[in-house]
Amino acid sequence: MFSRARNSIAAAIAIVSVIAVAPTRAQQPSREQVLATMKRATTFMIDKVAYKGGYVWSYLPDMTRRWGEMEATPTMIWIQPPGTPSMGHLFLDAYHATGDDYYYRAAEQVASALMFAQHPSGGWNYIADFAGEASLRKWYDTIGRNAWRLEEFQHYYGNATFDDAGTAESAKFFLRLYVEKKDPKYKVPLDKAIKFVLDSQYPIGVWPQRFPKVQAAGLHGLPDYTSYATFNDDVAAENMDFLLMCYQAFGEERLIDPIIRGMNAFIVTQLGPPQPAWGLQHTLDLQPSGARTYEPKALVTHTTAGNIGLLIRFYRLTGETKYLARIPEVLDWLEKLKLPPGVAPPGRTHPTFVELGTNEPLYVHREGSNVFNGRYYVDKNPKGTIVHYSSFRNIDVAGLRKQYENARNTPPAEVIKTSPLKLGAGKVPLAKYYTPGANGDAAKVVAELNAQGYWLAPLGYTSHPYKADGSKAPQPGDYSQTYVGDETDTSPYPDPKLMGISIDAYVRNMGILIKALDSPK
Repeated sequence: MFSRARNSIAAAIAIVSVIAVAPTRAQQPSREQVLATMKRATTFMIDKVAYKGGYVWSYLPDMTRRWGEMEATPTMIWIQPPGTPSMGHLFLDAYHATGDDYYYRAAEQVASALMFAQHPSGGWNYIADFAGEASLRKWYDTIGRNAWRLEEFQHYYGNATFDDAGTAESAKFFLRLYVEKKDPKYKVPLDKAIKFVLDSQYPIGVWPQRFPKVQAAGLHGLPDYTSYATFNDDVAAENMDFLLMCYQAFGEERLIDPIIRGMNAFIVTQLGPPQPAWGLQHTLDLQPSGARTYEPKALVTHTTAGNIGLLIRFYRLTGETKYLARIPEVLDWLEKLKLPPGVAPPGRTHPTFVELGTNEPLYVHREGSNVFNGRYYVDKNPKGTIVHYSSFRNIDVAGLRKQYENARNTPPAEVIKTSPLKLGAGKVPLAKYYTPGANGDAAKVVAELNAQGYWLAPLGYTSHPYKADGSKAPQPGDYSQTYVGDETDTSPYPDPKLMGISIDAYVRNMGILIKALDSPK
């Protein structure tokens, strides 16, 4: 493993003396206590948790098992948030809050891992393996192949993905890192990432889920959906956000056209009456399409609601009312889809999937016990639906309507006053912090850092270790409404009692401490 920066003995003694008297909940920790806690927690993450600068999501305290979205091997790193790029962003935030070059060097270690993981095309996959291609393929052929509900890991595509913001988070990290000190070695991966986003955009402005396109990549007898125009998980929004950040930083006029085409694509792909909505992804002839076997060809309510919010944002970026023009009919459509009492579980208001042509809800079920004998199917029965991907959503139509009215009642000349697109390069600097500042009790965070230097936190999920491929005959038991199938299913499932080292908890607690440093005393 690479060499890591370490505190001197004198500094370590100073840290111990600072934390010896833990503050009570009623007290606010001193700046010295906050700084010492941040340093001690980060030193643990770098020295004990990182692998060659990279991270997964969670670890058992004895490091015998670790997980990203799925179980990982010791030589693997995870790119999806809250993985390796999330740690890089946090380190840069800590550097901005403290001025301590230790955190900048920590960010550089993350950069080294992400440069290793960057695909030749310029994007990133969900994961990378320092043990090499053969080791990664073995993981896909064993752990990945047996994840019943995580179909995106059942096939090794060998390309890069926009899914789950892994590429966007990495690209934004390299942008922030390069802007920090203009170190030319970070301009190389940044330029590759910009090229990847530009090369993969279709002429009408949409982006695929994965790129470059590969052949024969369909799963379970279905067409390959990864080249389709993708809205799921904010693929288009994340790409435009990255390009906009680059424009803010560098003022490159060439980035304006892909940003505008990206925004216009939301208008082009919206269906006409009487179903003025969107799917998770659309085929290249702009028709809604299915994806994984529990994502049928349908219109999708939460994607449609999210796209309304984005259209309002596009208006605020451009002042062009065309982005608001069809929102009222979308809101009326969503209003009509609200489910009657007793159909949706508490806290949910709408079906996830809506049948094309009929406006009737579609519900997803499964049968069998693992990926080799099980199957997902869709019908119109709201009872007994799968639990790992809800057939119901909470859509705040009234809230969306209020957002729309606020935007409509704000003149274009007013909304563009703070738009980076209209103000030009350098007028709207990149934000000082990337990780949202968490609300929390800084004194409690300081007090709860354990003797080893980490916050013991619920991991939330565990999984069956891979032992062998699943059987083709269903095993005893009802797995229709469980997160995981039989003991050969490697998909994670909830375990509220499992405690360990959590990247999410580290980032959240560091955010609380950074916020405490910035708060007026």
